[in-house]
Amino acid sequence: MAKRNIIYHWGDRTLHITLGNRVNGRIRALYIAELVLTLGMATVFLLQSMPFRHNIINWVSALGASALYIIAAYRFLARIFFNEQLILDANHITIIRNTLLSRQASRFDWRQIGPLHYEGKQKKTDHPLKGKCYDYFGFETQEHLIQSLHHEGNLYFDTPNGRVYFAPGVYSWDAEKMVQMMKLYTGSALQLGPEWDDMLQEEQELDDAASN
Repeated sequence: MAKRNIIYHWGDRTLHITLGNRVNGRIRALYIAELVLTLGMATVFLLQSMPFRHNIINWVSALGASALYIIAAYRFLARIFFNEQLILDANHITIIRNTLLSRQASRFDWRQIGPLHYEGKQKKTDHPLKGKCYDYFGFETQEHLIQSLHHEGNLYFDTPNGRVYFAPGVYSWDAEKMVQMMKLYTGSALQLGPEWDDMLQEEQELDDAASN
């Protein structure tokens, strides 16, 4: 099951944010469907290659089927076990991406990156406290559609080497909370895009309404 809670750990010199694995049920079902389809194709190739004997075509088909099995299993497990972490210190932000068999860490100097942006601002869903319809998991919500199209992440900043996306599955209401925590720690080091002014103001108004 996906761990959807964002965990914050405040250290003496760092802020460690664990985003976890935020694959929702609908996307997970698509991954399973892709796995089943690919395994089915691989099984067809394998059955057609039998009996092996000394026919080179049969052996090639069998090897191709084996490769499909391995690729399908790896893609599925890598997606299901993917998790992401952020480490902020006085000079850098580090983005760590872990899968079943790999770990990738990218470190960026605050002075060399542009403002932090929210990708889904123009098609932002309502906060869970707003309105009466709480559609967290449906594809009909525009923000979930944005996420399915931009699976690299809903947040990004520009660097000299191009745009860096992160925080897949982190939608507007969680992103607002996360950015507030990041801003508390980094102060002026973290620059925000203009869209955050409206988003954070709306978040504060909703929190005030909920507390009254």
